[in-house]
Amino acid sequence: MYTFSIFIFFFLSKPETAAVLKRTVEALMERGAVVRNLENLGEKSLPYKISKHKERHRRGGYFLIDLEGPPSIVSTMMDHLGRDIDVIRRGFIKHPLSKTEECSGIIPDNYEDKLIAKKN
Repeated sequence: MYTFSIFIFFFLSKPETAAVLKRTVEALMERGAVVRNLENLGEKSLPYKISKHKERHRRGGYFLIDLEGPPSIVSTMMDHLGRDIDVIRRGFIKHPLSKTEECSGIIPDNYEDKLIAKKN
């Protein structure tokens, strides 16, 4: 499994924003994703003017959705979100799976070998 993050930018009222997020999360879950976290990053000015669906956008709401899903979900969700008229920009970012290493404890130094090596 892979972990992805989705950034969705749009500018709507609160009920419409909730509906877009609900549609997006439901679409992800239908495609086999497990949604771990949904974070609202707030409303901000976009880094540049974006024209989408015959409208120009200067501000938008930024949301971050952390999820785990198969790699095949990326292309289908990009297509699905690209057709959604309320979504200005979307993107997936692959997060590497972190491996946890077990502590092997303190490895004692062999001081005798170090002293012998210094003498030679």
